[in-house]
Amino acid sequence: MPGRIYYFANQIYQFGHALPLYNAAGGVFILKKLKRVIEFGMHVRGVPLYNNERSFLNTPRFMVKDIKSATDLEGVIISLSNSAIRRDPDRCRTIYIGHGMGDKKFGEGDTGRLLESYDYHFISGPKHLEKLKDSGVDIPESRRVEIGNLRFDGYVNRAGERARILAARGIADTGRKNILFAPTWKWGAGTLQRYGRLFAGELTGEYNLIIRPHSHDRKYIPGLRRWASRKGVENLYFSDSTDLARYDIMDDFIISDLMISDTSSILYEYLITRKPIIVARNDFSDLHAMPDRMNVMKYVSVFDEGGDIRKLVSENLSDPGSEARYGELLHNCFSFNDGRSVERAVAFIDSILPL
Repeated sequence: MPGRIYYFANQIYQFGHALPLYNAAGGVFILKKLKRVIEFGMHVRGVPLYNNERSFLNTPRFMVKDIKSATDLEGVIISLSNSAIRRDPDRCRTIYIGHGMGDKKFGEGDTGRLLESYDYHFISGPKHLEKLKDSGVDIPESRRVEIGNLRFDGYVNRAGERARILAARGIADTGRKNILFAPTWKWGAGTLQRYGRLFAGELTGEYNLIIRPHSHDRKYIPGLRRWASRKGVENLYFSDSTDLARYDIMDDFIISDLMISDTSSILYEYLITRKPIIVARNDFSDLHAMPDRMNVMKYVSVFDEGGDIRKLVSENLSDPGSEARYGELLHNCFSFNDGRSVERAVAFIDSILPL
């Protein structure tokens, strides 16, 4: 199978959604331009290599190729980005995965037609189908492959690694609860700049705070570090979402006890933990219309500017009903959640290879 599977993404951080599949099946990553080679070397070096294979830069194998000129490839192209792929349909299939199941809109108009051009879609669950429906995108049932969320396997199968991850992250006071703040970026009105310093100042007296900015906002980490040093803020940690080797998002899920976010798709991924969630309200409204049973806003506590974040965190950590509530939303949105999504994906790919 290795060499017959290709992974494509417009941005390096999006490859994080494909790494669970790469770890199980191998393959080659497609980088769309030379600039991405430098980024790939910086941010992907150090991930476990499939079958201990060796490659340039000690990263998974890759090639630089314009995805609109991929007619020479044979096998399967798995795309994390909604992009036009020009390939020989007799020699190469395409599978769309995407990179998140949040409520920010996707797939309308021309981008919707691009989604319809893929041979297959790996479907994570009912919410995925609801988003396609709300976008007016018609993917026939014969081209939908329900596998669940690939990244959830990394939580379900590794939840016992909390102590190891805490040590690797250098978190000193392991007796404290760990709060994860994982905002989106400007597309989605991300709240890092609005609330990062506030939450650090308010929460680190009692908790460890882990700030995980969106990949496009990781440039703000050095400034936040300097600010914290000047203010004497301790118990503050950062998770660099661009560093796919050292800062796996599921590691953050395993060690955290509560998450604060905004309109990031991470809100729904965090449901696999069944731990409490607080949404920092922002002004972004270009969202999918979701039924209440799939709308995280119907389940969470909301922080408004001027509110008491410490009180809200304390209340949520002590809420005895939160696990059942978020478990309900998890199963309303995602299928299986059993740690075997990668297994299902590999079985399907096996079934269509060789062409």
